Amino acid sequence: MTVAEFRESKGCGPPLVCVTAYDAPFAQVAECAGVDAILVGDSVGRAVLGYTNEFPVTVSDIVHHTAAVTRAVNNTLVVADLPYQSYATPDDALRNAATLLQTGGAAAVKIEGGLATANITKELVNRGMPVMAHVGLTPQSAHVLGGYRVQGKGLSEAQEIVNGAQAQANAGAFAIVLEMLPAKLAGAITKHVTIPTIGIGAGVHCDGQIQVLHDLLGLSSSDFRHSHVFAEIASISEAALSEYAQQVRSGDFPSLEQSFKGRRGTVKRLTFE
Repeated sequence: MTVAEFRESKGCGPPLVCVTAYDAPFAQVAECAGVDAILVGDSVGRAVLGYTNEFPVTVSDIVHHTAAVTRAVNNTLVVADLPYQSYATPDDALRNAATLLQTGGAAAVKIEGGLATANITKELVNRGMPVMAHVGLTPQSAHVLGGYRVQGKGLSEAQEIVNGAQAQANAGAFAIVLEMLPAKLAGAITKHVTIPTIGIGAGVHCDGQIQVLHDLLGLSSSDFRHSHVFAEIASISEAALSEYAQQVRSGDFPSLEQSFKGRRGTVKRLTFE
């Protein structure tokens, strides 16, 4: 899956499947599962790094995790988030996006914002850097938006989101994430923009969906209505580690099966002072 293929899939075939991942093992699992794109999101702050939100995540954090993901996959599109305040100016955006593409190995970057960041998108695209846009609930602006809540319920707010989505498409974004929007609003945007829309809490009418991997696998404490736990990996892992601890304490692990032999007589000839 390339950026061009992703963009050209608009209106063709089944919905696009996207998920976050932040390390090599989960990236390999995602690729084997057949996802179309992996986002190395600033959600790494909550999912992996122990932060309560995305604000402390740095470009260096995203580079580190993006490099791990790109080393593990061969056929999956990898998009890296530009974190909080890393694209405050066009120069900042160009420098940090280049780092994510060159050092992290990402194929594209994602930035948040509609009208306010369309000029940044245009500048990056003009320099040959593919951009995925993101409107609606933008976590890096959560304080301004009143927290993590559905956006675009009223006419003026909905129109602002529509204008922002159109501006991003016109600026050259190859796709756009729609987060926490009423389903009908997301459907209207999907119908009128020429690039794929990727929903997260935006209903079934988007061109694709994205979710945080740790939410899907029951590995986070998040309780988002828009997500669904497809496997309770946390409880499975806890049970396995509890069994490991019990066997270590009882002396059942390691057994002879997990032990190695040396050459006969070697230990008897050792000297200890």
